[in-house]
Amino acid sequence: MENLSDELLIESYKKATELQLSYEFIQLMEEEMIRRSLMDFLEYTN
Repeated sequence: MENLSDELLIESYKKATELQLSYEFIQLMEEEMIRRSLMDFLEYTN
């Protein structure tokens, strides 16, 4: 996940939640977004 750009990570997260993919996968993306301080940005893009 470290190789993904911020934009691609956010888009992937949105798609994963939309498709209701596994909780563990979404959790991994959330953890990476928190590490990158992107969770606040996500709230404004929904």
